[in-house]
Amino acid sequence: MSSTVTQRKPLLSRVPADFVRAVLKGHSGLGLAFAAAIYLVCLTGSIAVFAHEFQRWELAGTPRLETLSPNAVQRALAGAIERVGGGVEHAYITMPSPELPQALVAVEKDHVTRTFVADANGVIVASGDTPWTEFITRLHINLHLPQSWGVFIVGLTGVALLSSLISGILAHPRIFRDAFHVRMGGSRRLQEADLHNRLGVWAMPFHVIVSLTGALLGLTTIIVGVLGIALFQGDVGKVYALFIPQTPKDDPRPAPLLDLRPFFAQVEARSGGARIDMVMLEHPSEMGGAALFYTEKDDGRLHNSDSYAFNRAGSLYHTYKADDAVTGQKVLNSLGKLHFGWFGGGIVKILYGLLGLALTYLAAGGVLIWLARRRDKRNPAPGFERLWAATIWGQPVAIGLAALTVVLAGAAASKMVLVTIWGIATLVSLALAIRTTPDMIARALKCVAGLALILTALAHPLLRPSGDPVAWAVDATLLVCGGLLLRLAKRQQSSSAYEDAVLT
Repeated sequence: MSSTVTQRKPLLSRVPADFVRAVLKGHSGLGLAFAAAIYLVCLTGSIAVFAHEFQRWELAGTPRLETLSPNAVQRALAGAIERVGGGVEHAYITMPSPELPQALVAVEKDHVTRTFVADANGVIVASGDTPWTEFITRLHINLHLPQSWGVFIVGLTGVALLSSLISGILAHPRIFRDAFHVRMGGSRRLQEADLHNRLGVWAMPFHVIVSLTGALLGLTTIIVGVLGIALFQGDVGKVYALFIPQTPKDDPRPAPLLDLRPFFAQVEARSGGARIDMVMLEHPSEMGGAALFYTEKDDGRLHNSDSYAFNRAGSLYHTYKADDAVTGQKVLNSLGKLHFGWFGGGIVKILYGLLGLALTYLAAGGVLIWLARRRDKRNPAPGFERLWAATIWGQPVAIGLAALTVVLAGAAASKMVLVTIWGIATLVSLALAIRTTPDMIARALKCVAGLALILTALAHPLLRPSGDPVAWAVDATLLVCGGLLLRLAKRQQSSSAYEDAVLT
C-alpha cells in the first residue's frame, strides 16, 4: 500500500500569473509616478535622523551644558526678549539634554522667530539659529512648499511608498524564497533587480514602519477632519483638544514678564523628578500669559513625555500624563520618534540612517531597473535616463552646496538662502539632462557633490573650532561620504573606459 504526499506550494507561489503581471505593472506605474518625490523624501529623511547631531554641528563653539537652573532660565528668557525689543508673542526654551547639550531660547515676534544660546548663568552669548538643520528637516517634512500642501504631498508620498512595498511583494511570488539569492557576474539588470528585491525583503519591517508613520504624520489634517465629522459633528477643535492643551483666555493687557521660577518647583514635585525638556510660553508679557512645561523620562519608551500648563496666577489648568494616556494618544505621540528613530540612542539612529539609505537606493534603483528593462526590449528612453541620472545625483550636490554655504557664510546663511541655493543647484543639474549622456551626468555630479562635502568637512573645524566630539564625528562623516562619492566617480570612469575599449 502506497501513499502519495502532495507538497503544497507557498502561498505567494499560488498567486495566478495574470494577477502577478497586473500587480507588477501597477508597481512600476506607482513607482514612476512618485519616483522623484519618494527618492527626495527618503534621502532627506535619512539625513534628518541626525537632526540633533547637525544642530550641535552648527552650534559648535557654544557652551555645552548638562543642566540649567530656574534662575538662569528666567535670565535667559529676559535677555532673549530684550534682544528683539519686546512684543514677543511666543517663546520656546529648550533645556539642555544628552542629545542637545545647549540651552536655547527662541522668541517669536511679528511671525519671525530668532533663537539664542545661553550659558550656564543664563547670559545670551550667541545666535542659536541652525539654518541648515531647519532646511534639511523642512525639505523632508514639507518640501519647502506651503505647510499644509507640502505636508499633504509628503503624506501621499508615504502612502505611495507603502503601496509600492506591498505591490512589490505581491508582484514577486518567490521574493521570500530567494531572500539570499543574488545573481552576480551576469547581466547588470539582473544584479540590480536581485539587490533591489533583497533589500526590499531584508529591511521590510523598517520600510513599512517608516512609510506608514510618514503617511500618518503627513495626512494628520485629513485624519483629524474625518474624526471631527464622525465624532463631533465636524468640530475638529474638539479632536485637537484631546491631544493639545487649550490656549489660556486671551488678555492682551501689558504685564511683567512671566516668572517661570515658581513653576519649576511645581513641575519637579508633580513629575517625580523627570527631566524638563522644553518650556513653551504664550504671550509672556501679557496678563493672559501662560507656560507649558514638557518633561521626559529617560526610560527608553517611545511615549514618555508629560506636560503641565500654568497661567499667570500660577494655577495648573492642564495636565497630561503619559502613563494615564489612552492607546490612541500613546500611538499618536509616538509616531514622530518612531518615524525618525529618535529613541534608543546613537545605535538606533545609525541603523535608521543606514536603512534609510537602503530605502533611498530602492527608490532610485526601481526606476533604473525599469529603464534597463526598456533597453533590453529595444525600446529605450534616453531622455528619461538622462533626467533620472540628474535627479539622483543632483540632490547630493544641492544638499552638499547648502551645507558648504552655511559653514562659509555663517549667520548670513538664512534658511531662504539655503533653499535658493538648493533650488538653483537642482535646476542646473536637471539642465545637464538636455544634452549630456547619463554616464557623464552621474560622474560630474558625483565629483561636485564629493568636493562640496570634503570642503565642508575641512572648513567647518577651521571656521568653527569646537571641543564637541559630535561636531567632529559629523565632520568625519562628511569627509568619508565625500571621499566615497569621488571614488564612485573614478570607478565609474574606469568602467566606462573599459567598456569603450572592449567595444572598439
